[in-house]
Amino acid sequence: MSYLIYELFYSPDSSFSFLRLLSYISVRAIMAFVIAFLISLLSGRKIITILFYKGVKEEIRKYEEIASSSKKGTPTMGGILIIISILLPVILCCNLASRYVQLLIGALLWFGLIGASDDILKIKMRKGGKGLSRSKKLLLQGLFGLILGLIILNRNTTPYTEEIMFNLYIPFYKKVLFNLGWLYLPFIIFVIISISNAVNFADGLDGLAIVPSTTTAAVYGVFAYILGNFNYSRYLLFDHFKGSGEVTIFCAAVIGAGLGFLWYNAYPAQVFMGDTGSQALGGIIGTMAVLLKQEFLFLIAGGIFLAEAFSVLIQERIGISKIGRRIFYRAPLHHTFQHRGIAEPTVVVRFWIISIFLALISIVTLKIR
Repeated sequence: MSYLIYELFYSPDSSFSFLRLLSYISVRAIMAFVIAFLISLLSGRKIITILFYKGVKEEIRKYEEIASSSKKGTPTMGGILIIISILLPVILCCNLASRYVQLLIGALLWFGLIGASDDILKIKMRKGGKGLSRSKKLLLQGLFGLILGLIILNRNTTPYTEEIMFNLYIPFYKKVLFNLGWLYLPFIIFVIISISNAVNFADGLDGLAIVPSTTTAAVYGVFAYILGNFNYSRYLLFDHFKGSGEVTIFCAAVIGAGLGFLWYNAYPAQVFMGDTGSQALGGIIGTMAVLLKQEFLFLIAGGIFLAEAFSVLIQERIGISKIGRRIFYRAPLHHTFQHRGIAEPTVVVRFWIISIFLALISIVTLKIR
């Protein structure tokens, strides 16, 4: 909306010349961050109270020694707060005509609905705590990946030039790795499914998932700003993605909403994001990775999520299925550290430190190529 105001009313010779500020990505990114943070912070208590009195509460399953019975009854579906706090500043600060912004809003709502459906089913079926089946989740996640791929790989709807539409890039390498052609489509589906579930696995301790989500969004925000700026992208030997700077504003909203949510989600949590939040965050991070053609960058920036997902994969597919015993004490990985007697806040803060370290390494890849 702010960008629309700039386009409608800005003129160098008018009394509204100050509106030129709204054309700057940096100014609108700061606005989005501040608005998202304030919405999350100021409306958080009200939303938590509504969730509590509506009976939207967590049912903790027992994990022997690491059972968290004290968390039973904590309001869940706090992801609603995250979604609102991202969506409103995006509408206010982004250029809504941008294909990048439209696809990210679509991802936020699509994956938020997947997570909300899962949470609602869990609340209704309190006995087993089961929500959407794994197959239904994968189908819905894959369907979004398919739609996303068909849009960005179609010359009539893609935000890219035809020369770079099918290109695959990797960190630390300045040239195009492959031109995948239409093989890019199944790759996009795989990336969306993998990242959305990886973030979901990390949501198990108070504040654990939200900080790595914000650091990963910050990394993609930096890349979006550089790729969207012709001079910076040329200097750093990247292909220029016209209009991708709008993703920076979206990332700023994610960071602001995430920090506001952390105010209530830090140990001891007053609210859990639930699948509503973790699916929404995973979906938009995966979409950012695809839109910026930095899918492999997630292996570094999202290293925490990667470790969590691989611990589950190894435990289920190799340990339990193949050799008939557990490889980790518990999976996802954070439960292993709890099982070994490390306090929950200590595990969480150490994961935060690692996520910040990985974010810095990711940014270094801009120059070391």
